[in-house]
Amino acid sequence: MPVKSLRQLLTGEDVIQLVIRLGLLALLIIWTFLIIRPFVPILAWSGVLAVAFYPAFSWVAKVLGGRPKTAAAILTMITLGIVIGPATWLGISAVDGVRELARQLGTGDLALQSAPEQLKSWPLVGPWLYDLWDQAYTNVRAVVREVAPYLQPLAGPLLSLAGDAGVGTLQFLVSVFVAGFLFPHGPRLVAAGRGFLFRIVPEQSEHFLSLAGATIRAVAQGVIGVAIVQALLAGIGFKLAAVPSAGLLAFIVLLLSIVQIGAFLVLLPVIIWIWTAKDVTTALLLTVFLVLVGFLDTMLKPLVMGRGLTTPTIVIFVGVIGGTLAHGIVGLFIGPIILSVAWEMMMAWIRTEDRAGAGKN
Repeated sequence: MPVKSLRQLLTGEDVIQLVIRLGLLALLIIWTFLIIRPFVPILAWSGVLAVAFYPAFSWVAKVLGGRPKTAAAILTMITLGIVIGPATWLGISAVDGVRELARQLGTGDLALQSAPEQLKSWPLVGPWLYDLWDQAYTNVRAVVREVAPYLQPLAGPLLSLAGDAGVGTLQFLVSVFVAGFLFPHGPRLVAAGRGFLFRIVPEQSEHFLSLAGATIRAVAQGVIGVAIVQALLAGIGFKLAAVPSAGLLAFIVLLLSIVQIGAFLVLLPVIIWIWTAKDVTTALLLTVFLVLVGFLDTMLKPLVMGRGLTTPTIVIFVGVIGGTLAHGIVGLFIGPIILSVAWEMMMAWIRTEDRAGAGKN
């Protein structure tokens, strides 16, 4: 019935003009998306950085007597120092480790660490630990020999990931600069976001906006931020201990920390290796340092997370994998954040609908 009324109101020429206008609008939207698509990861990560560090920016601006541009410049320089300094140093080591792993997968010759003879001299647990390590080495080596042909196809994606590291570093640098420009315009951007949400969900726009901001801060600071700090400190410890493939192991620590598995899966074997390769004093100092690094997430998360993270681990895990496949290294960080925000807002919308349905009944 409404379609017939519309046809009665519009002449043939009006219909043609309407179709042309809608077609041009669709073309403009598609063309705009194609133009900005390469910059989507950069813009997304810039937005995440701006939201995550906005409380720090507000504090610095207040300390400086209400000078937002100076505060933004200071935060930008500090972040750039972290990205260009230890993060780049560790990233280069990780890339070298990934390339070596890809080479071993391509040739089917994965190198494994056999049980050190020094283990036998350890009191009480030494002989038992040596036998356990030796049996695991023998069995794993046999398994690796069998599955090596099936692992060779992974060499290409690993090399691609390593090659993407340079582009990812450049994206990080650009994102930091863009986030620095966004800081002073925070209130206007929040107002624009509130207006956009009001057009979609008028009754819940304020709640959804605060929920999105809280989720971004919780995941960016409590998950991604803590994981980055943990991986950097672990990488420094691995480098000081001269652990083989230190950068790659630190990258694995980063992944395990983001997906909430924990860093001790890597730290414990490294600590055992340190005790077999270093003197007692050095091994003791490095062990204390790495154990503190392992518990870092337990100590920091309650301090940096303003609200408890209710996003399931599987959502973060899917965000890590999907984000990396879609956007490379940068996607490793923005993937779990974007997916967590989408999950939290979907759950809030479902709860709102359930309460509305219960109220009608």
